[in-house]
Amino acid sequence: MRIGNDQSIAQSRPLSGTGKRGNVPSPDYNDFHFNTKTAPAMSDDKYHTAIIEQAKKDQAAGKFQSESAGFRNLVKSYVSAVSPDRKSIISEGLRAVYKNIRKEPKTFNLLDYMFGSVKYSKEANDDVSYAEFYDSNGEMVASYSNGRWISYGTKAENARETELWGIYNHAWNSAAKASRENQGAANGSAAASIDVTG
Repeated sequence: MRIGNDQSIAQSRPLSGTGKRGNVPSPDYNDFHFNTKTAPAMSDDKYHTAIIEQAKKDQAAGKFQSESAGFRNLVKSYVSAVSPDRKSIISEGLRAVYKNIRKEPKTFNLLDYMFGSVKYSKEANDDVSYAEFYDSNGEMVASYSNGRWISYGTKAENARETELWGIYNHAWNSAAKASRENQGAANGSAAASIDVTG
């Protein structure tokens, strides 16, 4: 984790949970965009089937992807199975920051970024305005800036989410095509049964 006063990530939104360490509120791990490691709810084969069924259900309801609560819940469950333990990474990082009373340098060298897990500079009053959190692979998994949290997908999370989108989109498009064909057939049958006599 690195802490400073950088305000370059201003497009994030408040994602605060109920806890707090120092002046930093906890992220809301229930938010759709803030995953943390959980055990898979089902096997990948069952997820595959559930994704297809959700796509068919959403298409019939005229919803697509995040418009559907069922889709959002499925994405969160599916992706969280490969998520880093953001909750522990953030909790341990903040604990180390607030426990350590010595000031850290404001500039860090390459070795600090490669091997360190907590890098920070505290204000005189211990307020934290900016922090970056990294997993053991060196991937940034979250940042905090002036009361706002943002989660960054890891390579594994992004790959799994892309896989889900591919399955879902294919099933949704197939359901839409079948629906159009059924409507066309119904319209064709109706038209054929109309008697147009003079």
